[in-house]
Amino acid sequence: MLASYNPIMPHSVELVKDFRFEAAHWLPNVPEGHKCRRMHGHSFRGEVAVRGEIDPKVGWLIDFADLKRSVDPLVARLDHYLLNEIEGLENPTSELLAKWIWDRLADQVPGLYCITIEETCTTRCRYFGSAE
Repeated sequence: MLASYNPIMPHSVELVKDFRFEAAHWLPNVPEGHKCRRMHGHSFRGEVAVRGEIDPKVGWLIDFADLKRSVDPLVARLDHYLLNEIEGLENPTSELLAKWIWDRLADQVPGLYCITIEETCTTRCRYFGSAE
């Protein structure tokens, strides 16, 4: 049986907002002859996940529209661009791309928990912020 909502007890939730963009890149630091050293493109899929307590007054953690407003300018900066030409993404691995997004959202998205970047339907990176 599912527990009913009790506004006095906090309820921890995770919300996830998906985003997509098309971009080209190459990985300049991999060995000569590695396929990723050649320029290529991906249909990237990403997620921004936030965690926290449900606000008992409004009944949610964060408005999905607010989360979208934070993510959209970053997606616009990445979509149909050569990632290597974007400041901070000169070596645009999935790991560094996820960190790049995190660094730009951390101050404006309360409860930011995880950034996921998928290069293909079978490969992904999850970034959980700095251990510092």
